[in-house]
Amino acid sequence: MVSTAQARVREPAGNLPVDVTSFVGRRREITLTKRLLAESRVVTITGPGGVGKTRLALRVAGNMRRSFRDKVWCVGLEDVLDPRLLTDAVIDQLGLGGPSSGDDIDTVVEHLKNREILLVLDNCEQIVDAVADLVDSVIRWCPGVRVLATSRQSLGVAGESTLSLAPLQVPDIDNLPPADAYEQFASVRLFVDRAKAAVPEFEVDEHNAASLMRLCYHLDGNPLAIELAAVRLRSLSPQQLEERLAERYDLLSEGRRGAPARQQSLRALIDWSYELASDQDKLAWARVSAFSGSFDLDAAEFVAGGAELDRLDVVGAMHSLVDKSILIREEDGGEVRFRLLHALREYGQEKLAASGEAEDVRRRHLRWYDRMIERFAMEWVGPEQVAWVNRLTSEQSNLRTAMKSALDQPPEHGTALRVTRNMAIFWGIRGLAGEARYWLDQALEASPQPSRERVSALRSTAWFALLQGDHDAARPPLEEALSLAGEYAGPIERSYLQQTRGMAEFFDGRLDRAGELFRESLGGFQEHNVPGGELFALFGLGLTRGLSGDHTLGLDLLERCVRLSTDLGELFWRSHALWATAHVEVSRGEVDHAEEVAKEALRLQRRLSNRLATAFTLDTLAWTAGIQGRHERAARLFGAAAAVWEALRAAPAYYSTFEIGHDEHVSRVREALGDRDFQEAFDRGYEMPPAAAHDFALESKKHARATTARRDNVHPMPLTRREREIAELVAQGRTNKEIAEGLVIAQRTVEGHVQNILTKLDFTSRAQIAGWIAGQKQSGPADTGT
Repeated sequence: MVSTAQARVREPAGNLPVDVTSFVGRRREITLTKRLLAESRVVTITGPGGVGKTRLALRVAGNMRRSFRDKVWCVGLEDVLDPRLLTDAVIDQLGLGGPSSGDDIDTVVEHLKNREILLVLDNCEQIVDAVADLVDSVIRWCPGVRVLATSRQSLGVAGESTLSLAPLQVPDIDNLPPADAYEQFASVRLFVDRAKAAVPEFEVDEHNAASLMRLCYHLDGNPLAIELAAVRLRSLSPQQLEERLAERYDLLSEGRRGAPARQQSLRALIDWSYELASDQDKLAWARVSAFSGSFDLDAAEFVAGGAELDRLDVVGAMHSLVDKSILIREEDGGEVRFRLLHALREYGQEKLAASGEAEDVRRRHLRWYDRMIERFAMEWVGPEQVAWVNRLTSEQSNLRTAMKSALDQPPEHGTALRVTRNMAIFWGIRGLAGEARYWLDQALEASPQPSRERVSALRSTAWFALLQGDHDAARPPLEEALSLAGEYAGPIERSYLQQTRGMAEFFDGRLDRAGELFRESLGGFQEHNVPGGELFALFGLGLTRGLSGDHTLGLDLLERCVRLSTDLGELFWRSHALWATAHVEVSRGEVDHAEEVAKEALRLQRRLSNRLATAFTLDTLAWTAGIQGRHERAARLFGAAAAVWEALRAAPAYYSTFEIGHDEHVSRVREALGDRDFQEAFDRGYEMPPAAAHDFALESKKHARATTARRDNVHPMPLTRREREIAELVAQGRTNKEIAEGLVIAQRTVEGHVQNILTKLDFTSRAQIAGWIAGQKQSGPADTGT
């Protein structure tokens, strides 16, 4: 019997970004937010721009990470301007992948309904009604989920608690304390912290303390305003900064008397930062405001370059704007990217519009991403697939902005079709079928005239409908594409149309007709030397022939697909061909080889985060385990696959050629184990986190060593007797409150013991503790600790 060694895998602790600067103050607010989250399942932090809503939410979330079995996940919504894209943005940032429906929140609900997480929704105000609908459904159907939102207004959902975040505490300007008492004010502490980052030798003394405290008063304790002002100490003393800032407010508040004082002070400070910038910095600031989310230096050089700014000018401006705290510099995996905070981006966009350059800059932004996606489509079949997926994932906000830009400009509607067509590959990998159909439908509606690009876009939207199991919706665009193909499509596009028609027939179980279409498309791709199309056709034809009973021909075609993809350094179709090989091998009784190639496929799918393919492969590995008589492993793998299917809003029933075999193998394993044992093993597999499920399926050496170590008692019992007692109760499904009542101890004491157990065992969830207890019982008596 395979043990629960996979429980030792350390799961990612959500996706919270790492703080790049120190966190100052807000102790009371942190405590209050935690208390509100304990009492209410929805907490919204509200407040004006720059007040620190996001920083507070992320700090609270980071502190509470271990309080949630499935950790903390953050979804940034700053760049989601269309409510119809909310679901896909959430799916993507939660890492679900797979088919989705752009306006169907069931995808999110299905994924979260058995999870215990804290979900952070950041910057909700632009689509607050859509977010409210999503949160309402999550709270109703996902009992283990709590939501922490940030917004300039509350969500308005039932049971919501709202924390209105005030600026940091400031001194009383008429009764300033002694110089050495400045630390009692969080605003002054933040100013000093940021001042020392800007001028390392800076110190507070009796000569500048009063000026610092008055500065923080005039800045209204707004953290963003404080950070912008502190940078000025590189060229001004605190006294000079105070004097000039007071002058700015007197001048700039004129004509804006209707605005709240805090907004006036922040706006005045941003105005001042802008006017103190060089002409090159001002131009660059305005032009890079065209970006959405983060961007790299190459993109900045192209989009911000042009009249009055050459390439070196842009590089210098990027450095200067980072130095002035206008741009945030981020680095991940050796790649440097830049980002404008929301308030500063809005300001830059105002300046860009006033300059008369907005249309020109928007066109350059569109050109850059049009060319990037075209290059991606050309280079996709090659050794850079993982790098391309990672790059485009980072650029998703900009890609959405580029597509909207193209759709908003009638002369660019053809560009919109081209961009959406080339994006199809990426959307398929990321599992963003709902978003794909949204953009494709928008582009097709905007550009109804017949064209080569329209034929390709129609084919793509039909393909995504098929992936979602929506076969009826796939037929009209596919039929229109076929009607236009004779006049507007070349031989390569016609081959892709044949391939898509073949997949539609295959999904409906008409293997003979599918095989004919695959064979025709393969000939066309080979004649015109289209490796990507050839791989697709070899996969489809090989699987079809193999499942039709011609195992030898089917496996030969799939082997050709594997060889070609290996020669090209390609992973996507190689993983599909390997899975198809396993599927055919199962059908002809070669179970050991089927298991071997399915594991190889799973390793490749993991590298590309291809979750739909992962669902098929986990399911097939369950088939092999069942045939081998490893029925508990099979049931757990069926559970792990079911979790992926469910997260994707997909199912074996979408694909009739797969559904029959799936149902037969499930029935056999259930019969072998009995309903109770099958369900228990299935549930254990279903509850495994994704990385643990992968490692369990692959039977990695790491887990084999862990199993052997426990079986041979190489390591003594790491828990104390009390910890072991509490771990046993956790394994029984008891809550901390129930354990405390049963042992007659404080709930806080139980929480401390559970935390120690997780730390000692290097676990991240209560489910892993339960698995470990089960494994200990299977391996016999052990040292019980002290």
